[in-house]
Amino acid sequence: MHALGISFLVFALVVGGAFAGMVVRRARPDEHFNSEAKDTIRLAIGLVVTMTSLVLGMLVSSGKTYYDGQKTEVAELSAEAMFINGLLTAYGTETQTQPLRVEARNFIQELVDQIWPDDRSQPGKLKPLGNNQTFYQHLELLTPTNPGQVAIKAELLTATLTLRKSYWFMFLKSEQPAMSFSLLAVVTSWLVIIFFSFGLFAPRTPNVILMLIVCALAVSAAIFIIVSLNSPFSGVMRISPAAVRDVLDQMALGQ
Repeated sequence: MHALGISFLVFALVVGGAFAGMVVRRARPDEHFNSEAKDTIRLAIGLVVTMTSLVLGMLVSSGKTYYDGQKTEVAELSAEAMFINGLLTAYGTETQTQPLRVEARNFIQELVDQIWPDDRSQPGKLKPLGNNQTFYQHLELLTPTNPGQVAIKAELLTATLTLRKSYWFMFLKSEQPAMSFSLLAVVTSWLVIIFFSFGLFAPRTPNVILMLIVCALAVSAAIFIIVSLNSPFSGVMRISPAAVRDVLDQMALGQ
């Protein structure tokens, strides 16, 4: 589900919990809310608040770690693509006149289009398609004429395999996201309980109701951040493809 949809659902549930608490408070007699009952409820809710804050912090931390890891993988992909481009230039005229450079650029372009589709509403697809087989086969057909070209060809083959390995690693990491939706559901239920307790004791005045809504917006924003961090190739926190596109521009210029 989209991050905005999840955060809106959390907001609705939390606000609903607060209003449910107000309704229950009005329906129950005052003797059910004496000082001893209030103290007990506040102690219990304090425990729930502590657990919620700890789990929310853990979810944010794990999401940030996952997001930074994928961002690092993108930087490594860009560096490896730049390295391949530099090796093609260093090899000599053979890689300039043959379609090898075009195939290299097409391979990187397909990778970019797959991860970062032009339609931002569509999620990126990280599963490798194996479209670089032709490029790798043409690399193997290169016929070096001097020791320098022999070394460069070996580097090109290794760099291409490394690029494929990095891409597969990034895909496999995306298949095992850091966020657990079950844990997120538990945290949401705890938030509903907390806001329900707020509604039990809160006076029904416009200022109090407004403050409860603002607090609900704050916690739903935290959920939005957590979900967005676990979707690094879609949404408002999408990792930028600028570095990879810069490599594509240099390949197009033959640099």
